[in-house]
Amino acid sequence: MNGLIMAGQLLLGLSILVILHELGHFLAARAFGIKVEKFYLFFDAWGFKLFSFKKGDVEYGIGWLPLGGYVKIAGMIDESMDTEQMAKPAQPWEFRSKPAWQRLIVMLGGIIVNVLVGILIFWMLTFTKGQNYTVNSKLTDGIAVGNIGREIGLKNGDRILAINGVKLIKFEDLISSKVLFGDAQLTVLRGDKTLYVTVPDNVLNKISKNEKDNFISPRFRMQSLKTVEAPDEKKNGPSFFEKLFGRKTEVPVYPAYAAGIKPGDSILTVNNRPITFFDEFKEEVSKNAGKRVDIKALRKGKEVNFNLPVTADGIIGVMPNAAVLPSAHVDFSFFESLPVGLNMAWSTFADNAKGIGKMLTGKVSARNISSPIGIAKVYGSTFDWVKFWTLTGLISMALAFMNLLPIPGLDGGHVVFLLIEMIQRKPVSEKVLERAQIVGFVILISLMVFAFGNDILKSFGK
Repeated sequence: MNGLIMAGQLLLGLSILVILHELGHFLAARAFGIKVEKFYLFFDAWGFKLFSFKKGDVEYGIGWLPLGGYVKIAGMIDESMDTEQMAKPAQPWEFRSKPAWQRLIVMLGGIIVNVLVGILIFWMLTFTKGQNYTVNSKLTDGIAVGNIGREIGLKNGDRILAINGVKLIKFEDLISSKVLFGDAQLTVLRGDKTLYVTVPDNVLNKISKNEKDNFISPRFRMQSLKTVEAPDEKKNGPSFFEKLFGRKTEVPVYPAYAAGIKPGDSILTVNNRPITFFDEFKEEVSKNAGKRVDIKALRKGKEVNFNLPVTADGIIGVMPNAAVLPSAHVDFSFFESLPVGLNMAWSTFADNAKGIGKMLTGKVSARNISSPIGIAKVYGSTFDWVKFWTLTGLISMALAFMNLLPIPGLDGGHVVFLLIEMIQRKPVSEKVLERAQIVGFVILISLMVFAFGNDILKSFGK
């Protein structure tokens, strides 16, 4: 069931975005009197389709291959590679007969719609839900650092005051692209001294190989803890990959739950060492990986003692309760929400550009590229409308950026050839366009195979 919910959310989100993207091309083409022959969600590869009907001159349908969608525009060299039509004399209602500026608008139509959809989603989410954030100034105990945070010069208890000289209001900005893309300067208060720490430009690459809490997180006191509950096999069921490959993924029952440590317990000592903060607790427990530890906790004013094993990974299944963090909520009016939504959309678009740039320079691993499998996992196995629309907005902006890349076969590839035509004042030869389309198709298939391979390997922990 979990796999079906993930797949269902992915299909719904992508279907909405694909239909709207193709609608952008469709409406722009029709506005300039260009004939559109097909409008398909998913691809009807080799002529196979799940559903279709014809209205006017256009065939509408759903293909069987869920890798996007397309509109077949008459007189255009596209993924259909309809060379027979291109061999005939150009007709006034064909794409190739129209001025270059009109064809450029048609090719940008889908990208423009994706951008507008992203802005609309973030605008409406901000208006209806407002924003929640952790108040950085109220984190009086500062931060807890993992290995990566320690490497760049941060220490437990540091208080981060500013990023690049701008006062830090929201703690979440410390684990956003403002910092994770590197070269950010952090203003740090350590005791009564102010220090400056520069985040290296390869920090995201290191974090992607580990966990975000290996960088920095709020520093928690040992109160109001949460224990990781035992797995409910009937509820969770086998995962998608267990069904696909027959590989059983063992879900452990953590020692803390088995020993009877309960949510709300406050741990006082580990092996008689007084514990104040969760990072101290984590360090002491991890030193005893594969052994047993004595834990003294406070429960409703009474001390409770436990002796329990530590896993080989150095954990017992206890985590801090994020609900105790100092938080704030901000509501926005209808018009106040618009610039916030615009900023969120632009930041997402810019982050995609920066991420691709860092991959090309080797500062971020290409293993971060995800396929629909990885995206489905992000949607999750429970349906949450806020999360659904947030991710759909992020994907809409990502699709806008990806389609703008100058790869033949993508909208950006067509845009490049149209710009060349406008500069040299004559069209690029059809033979060149056909060969470029083939090259682009090979590139896109290779990227897709690579992305699916990434997610399959990640599912096996590789």
